[in-house]
Amino acid sequence: MAEVLVYVDHVDGAVRKPTLELLTLARRIGEPVAVALGAGAEATAATLAEHGAVKVLTADAPEFAVYLVVPKVDALQAAHEAVSPAAVLVPSSAEGKEIAARLAVRIKSGIITDAIDLESGDEGPVATQSVFAAAFTTKSRITNGTPVITVKPNSAPVEAAPAAGAVEALAVSFSEQATGTKVTARTPRESTGRPELTEAAIVVSGGRGVNGAENFAIIEALADSLGAAVGASRAAVDAGWYPHSNQVGQTGKSVSPQLYIASGISGAIQHRAGMQTSKTIVAVNKDAEAPIFDLVDYGVVGDLFEVVPQLTDEVKSRKG
Repeated sequence: MAEVLVYVDHVDGAVRKPTLELLTLARRIGEPVAVALGAGAEATAATLAEHGAVKVLTADAPEFAVYLVVPKVDALQAAHEAVSPAAVLVPSSAEGKEIAARLAVRIKSGIITDAIDLESGDEGPVATQSVFAAAFTTKSRITNGTPVITVKPNSAPVEAAPAAGAVEALAVSFSEQATGTKVTARTPRESTGRPELTEAAIVVSGGRGVNGAENFAIIEALADSLGAAVGASRAAVDAGWYPHSNQVGQTGKSVSPQLYIASGISGAIQHRAGMQTSKTIVAVNKDAEAPIFDLVDYGVVGDLFEVVPQLTDEVKSRKG
């Protein structure tokens, strides 16, 4: 069976959920071979093996932490040459897509970004994408070189599938470009205690109808009761009510959670493009003609200041 390279997104050995989802998809088209780089790379092996990695290629060097992106591309290129895989899968983060694009150029291959599903085909992996502001769903395959595919978080379940997970050292020769951009400082992101927006299984978002930064406490309370991330529409962000890092939409972040709750959001195409692939969508809006209701699985026509607190209380009561 052909091997499939999976780029591992981890923090000091703690594997992030999108990587485990990639292992699920990789098993559909071959045998997953994980590539873990940087500090803590070897510590990822047990988790990766538990989720289907037959091998874990590891490399650690100062270049991975001190310089941006290119050292990781060098390492993935080395892994590609060592394995000759059927495909290379990378999480669809901002960094992941840059790594994937640079790798595709180097190995003269095609690339598909922001896939939401992956299946085996007679002529190679077939990727499903949601395109044109989520108005269409397409199925594509790469016809030149080794397919390089980035996959959006929450596109596949995390499934345990114990495998050997044999750890092997990956020899990496860094290119001249590897040291071209140096990291001069890092500032840890302040923790909110909530999950990362793009990786969250549940997202609760507020829009223009929230009518003020102070009123986002209502949205946050519902999110916290559900263990969810908090999102915001562009209108709310532009008004200064919530940070830009939480914006969901075409000019913000794209999310695909199991449950998306939109409160006071009209449903303009800009916002829909960032959340339309959510598995279940619920909207609360007092305007019965709001475009968001054309998209939802469940809609509540009502004042969010009445509906959302009631929903929060109900969630809390059911959780005991």
